[in-house]
Amino acid sequence: MLRELLIQCPDGQMKTVPLTGERLAIGRSSASELCFPEDAGLSRQHFAFEAQGGDWTVQDLGSKNGTFVNNIPLKARLILKPGDRVTAGHLVIVFAPESRTAAGPHVVFEGTDSTAPATSTVLTNLQGALSNQTMAFERGAPRASAPMQALIRAGQELTRNQTLDELFPVILDLAIQAVNAKRGVLLILEGGELVPRAHQGADFHISTGVRDRVLNERNSILVRDAQTDDAFKGRMSIVEQKVHTMMAVPLQTKEERIIGLIYVDSPSVLREFTKDDLNLLTVMANVAAIRIENARLAEIEQAERIMQRDLAQAAEIQGRMLPDKAPAVEGADLAGFNAACRTVGGDYFDFFPYGGGRVALALGDVSGKGMPASLMMMALHARVQVLAEDPGDLAAFMTRLNKATCAKCPSNRFITFFFCVLDAATGELAYANAGHNPPILMRASGEAELLEGGGPPLGILPMAPYRQLQAHLQPGDMLVLYSDGVTEANNAAFDEYGEERFIDVLRQHREQPAEAIVAAVTRSLTEFAAGAPPADDITLQVARRV
Repeated sequence: MLRELLIQCPDGQMKTVPLTGERLAIGRSSASELCFPEDAGLSRQHFAFEAQGGDWTVQDLGSKNGTFVNNIPLKARLILKPGDRVTAGHLVIVFAPESRTAAGPHVVFEGTDSTAPATSTVLTNLQGALSNQTMAFERGAPRASAPMQALIRAGQELTRNQTLDELFPVILDLAIQAVNAKRGVLLILEGGELVPRAHQGADFHISTGVRDRVLNERNSILVRDAQTDDAFKGRMSIVEQKVHTMMAVPLQTKEERIIGLIYVDSPSVLREFTKDDLNLLTVMANVAAIRIENARLAEIEQAERIMQRDLAQAAEIQGRMLPDKAPAVEGADLAGFNAACRTVGGDYFDFFPYGGGRVALALGDVSGKGMPASLMMMALHARVQVLAEDPGDLAAFMTRLNKATCAKCPSNRFITFFFCVLDAATGELAYANAGHNPPILMRASGEAELLEGGGPPLGILPMAPYRQLQAHLQPGDMLVLYSDGVTEANNAAFDEYGEERFIDVLRQHREQPAEAIVAAVTRSLTEFAAGAPPADDITLQVARRV
């Protein structure tokens, strides 16, 4: 029996994946057969489906956040049953849903020229259906007509609070009952493809010409007798399924956008669908399309509220990872600043006072933005916290940090990082650089130097070489560490803030306290941007020898 997975992706899209071969791994890594790199809740290799005899099993691959089957944590390999629900990260996966297997809505679009003559075809559209007199409710009539009763029932059913998965079968059931059809399928456009979302019956063979006229021309189509119609009577699918009469109507929203179609048919030779049936189904499909759009918007708004709540909590957690103020160190004046361009960011900075006037400064910048960069930033924070307790030789320090980062870093990510130890009593500065912007050493005289040299970014080459370099700060000299969000900030005209403008601001305020220098730089950036939103996180550290 063919098995398949119905997957609800992190972006809300639904897709079906057939289970073929022997194994299907899922995770963030591109090495997984199904890769979801933006789902921060997944591990690189999170879990896998594997064939076992005539069954399929699921097994967690040592993931960080765990895998759940029917809301129960997965502890060992489990044989799956139809309808089992597997969740991990932001993924929801249903194994071989019964409604999509043996009795599934196998839908085939068969080639038929849309301009071919059809001897028993009736066309209409929404405007024509609404203007049809049989759809009107006559004032003073003792009771509503059958079409009006169907519309009233549809209105009552569709006002209930239902999810999209609950709504689709209700809409199709209303449509089938309203026109007394025997079978039907509701198809929704997802990613440019028509996807069955509800069905009664199986093996639907729909003309591509009918499909295209419904979707592209907003036409509703009725074929009264497919067995005698010149466009359909020769098709074996029509003969085998004994389809006698059929209709297809667009799911058209109030903005006249087509989001799918409803197809119904019947084998009955005693009753053909009529023009009134077509008008009724067209109007019902319009009401249903508006209801579907409203449900979609409600689900999107709910997902956005949850996302904003989660991001706000993540930003609060991340904010606590960064120092709220610089430490007091004898002989040094320190200050730091960080502003994420999104709710959470990928920049990291910290101070590590050792006593006796010695203090370490660290600043890192994770490639990318948003939640993935934020998670990597927090991992970097944890590693640096351990290694910085006793950094020793900074070349060895950076080598150990790089190896630990490479072991866990995704293939498409890296981190630039600068670490230094300043002895404020002597002015000696030891530093190591992993691909980060060269810090600026602003002399008391106003001369600016760049601390060049170093190795590649963290997370790329496990055996990358790094060097410890030296510099010296005289009283009044200032060391400035920064992320590229400072120098690469843009204004509305896409001009770049640049290194020269940055150095000029530092030079003008070099005799002020470190906090005042940070404030001057951020003020200058705000004036330069003139309201243009930041494109990257902005992080800054200042250390003056006083």
